[in-house]
Amino acid sequence: MNSFISRFAPSPTGDLHLGHAYSAFCAWQAAGASSANFKLRIDDLDFTRCKDEYSERQIEDLKWLGLSWDEAPLYQNQRLGRYQEALAELKDRALIYPCLLTRSEVRQILSAPQADGSLRHAITASETEKRLEKGTQPAWRLDMERIKKITPELTWHDENYGLQIVDLDKIGDAVIARRDIGASYHLSVVFDDADSAIEMVVRGRDLLADTAIHRLLQFLFDLPTPRYAHHALIVDDTGKRLAKRDDARAIRSFREAGFSPTELFDLCVKSKE
Repeated sequence: MNSFISRFAPSPTGDLHLGHAYSAFCAWQAAGASSANFKLRIDDLDFTRCKDEYSERQIEDLKWLGLSWDEAPLYQNQRLGRYQEALAELKDRALIYPCLLTRSEVRQILSAPQADGSLRHAITASETEKRLEKGTQPAWRLDMERIKKITPELTWHDENYGLQIVDLDKIGDAVIARRDIGASYHLSVVFDDADSAIEMVVRGRDLLADTAIHRLLQFLFDLPTPRYAHHALIVDDTGKRLAKRDDARAIRSFREAGFSPTELFDLCVKSKE
C-alpha cells in the first residue's frame, strides 16, 4: 500500500465529533499510519470563532485516537503574513478586486435572473467611495473575467470521484479574502498544503466543490497539485450531517462512555452516508 504525506486540519470552534474522527482516520491511513508522514494543522484563521481551549481539547482527542505526528502542529493564525504576501501578488496582477457589497446585496444580485456571477460593477464608483469614507473594509474577490483570459483548462484527480474538470463559471468571483480577516479558507489552505509538501489531501465530500477554487489558485501561483480523496460524510440516525453542536456524537462523549478507538472507528464506518 502506497503512503503519502497527509494531514488533518480541524478548526477549533468546538469539540471534535465522529465525522472528524473518521476524516482523521482516513488521513492517517493515507499516511501509512506513520507519524513521519502525518501532519496536524490547526485551521484557526477565523479568530472570531476559534478558541485555544478547543484546539487543546482536539489535540488531546486525536492522541487518544492513536494518531501521532513528528512535527509541531501548524497554526494558521501564525501565518497571516504568508497569506498577505499572496494577496498582494494577486492585487499587483489585477486578478482580484475589492468588494464592498453586504451579504444581502450579494444574495440579491446573484439570485437575479440571468446573473453571471460577477459583482465587480454592482455598485457605482460614487457609492464605493461613500462606503470607503465610512470606514467599510472591502472583501477581495477573484476577477474571473480577467482570470479566464489567462487560464487553460484545469483538471485534478480525486481518488474516489476520478478526473475532475474545473468550471470557472461555477467558481465565479469567489471571495479570496474576507473583510474581517484579510484572507480566506481557500487562500490559506492552498499555501498551507504547498508549504507543508502535502501529497494527499483527505477531507469530506462536502468540500469537493471547493477544490476547483484550490486548483485554480495552484495554477495562478504555480504551486504543486496534490492528490485528493474526498470521503463520505458521517450522519446521524436521521441521515443528517453531523456538526460540532452535536455533543452526543462528540469524541469526548464516546471516550467517557468507555469506547475504545477501534470501536469508535467501527462506529464511524457504520455511520457513513
